Amino acid sequence: MSLNCSMWQDNSMSVKHFAFAKFSEVTEQCFLLFTLILLMFLASLTGNALIALAIWTNPVLHTPMYFFLSNLSFLEIGYTCSVIPKMLQSLVSEARGISWKGCATQMFFFTLFAISECCLLAAMAFDRYVAICSPLHYATRMNRGVCAHLAIVSWGVGCMVGLGQTNYIFSLDFCGPCEIDHFFCDLPPILALACGDTSYNEAAVFVVAILCISSPFLLIIASYGRILAAVLVMPSPEGRRKALSTCSSHLLVVTLFYGSGSVTYLRPKASHSPGTDKLLALFYTVVTSMLNPIIYSLRNKEVKAALQRTVGKKKILTHRMMKR
Repeated sequence: MSLNCSMWQDNSMSVKHFAFAKFSEVTEQCFLLFTLILLMFLASLTGNALIALAIWTNPVLHTPMYFFLSNLSFLEIGYTCSVIPKMLQSLVSEARGISWKGCATQMFFFTLFAISECCLLAAMAFDRYVAICSPLHYATRMNRGVCAHLAIVSWGVGCMVGLGQTNYIFSLDFCGPCEIDHFFCDLPPILALACGDTSYNEAAVFVVAILCISSPFLLIIASYGRILAAVLVMPSPEGRRKALSTCSSHLLVVTLFYGSGSVTYLRPKASHSPGTDKLLALFYTVVTSMLNPIIYSLRNKEVKAALQRTVGKKKILTHRMMKR
């Protein structure tokens, strides 16, 4: 059912308020999806927060690889918090509206965290490349200053792209319809609501997406190409296994993140459909964020041990407080 946008237009007939489309007319389906997303959201927040806490409270994990992993956990927390709360509200409430400024803010933060994660994953791949291909120079090449600069650049690129894309999209006129056929204010569904011919705007957004997604991905491919070449010439099978094991978690995360992101933003427009887009949106905003802490904690003995120590300390503190 289409919404009447007249109440959300100003004197210039420009829409200043949007509303998310209802997921289903069947209430039970909405509540089921609400429950599933809420559980995955809480699991994602808990897992990423525990990993960040474990890294910062365990000196043995104060290395470049885990410094980037803690940044990744913070990005995942911000990534999900920028879209999931409003998504949950829209599923079970009739108050599915969002203001023009609120939509722009959500798009900015979502883009910031997503692009920053692309860059950070590339930085993590470079870290593994230096560790495996130049182990004798690892401490000097990946010192604290270099790691901090790589993290700042990742966040900075995300911020600049977020500001640029959001300003570009919301400088367009929106004269109706005002219903967003999506779970949150993502670029394609908002661009579809703009007035007039937006083919030029869509092409510009597509080019930026290719540059921002493909450039870090090519750096990741190049890093792992050099890593594979270095591993193949290692004389010891145990050395090869150990080298590859330090990369397996990162490779899984890259596959999940870039796989869903590429299918969503880089596939032809003709193959887009609201149902498929929503399903992909759920995957790359909720499922991947929930799986990342599981991947790193299950496949990394150091992280697993640190998590056990961190949770153990919390239990001891809770027990002491209850005794008092």
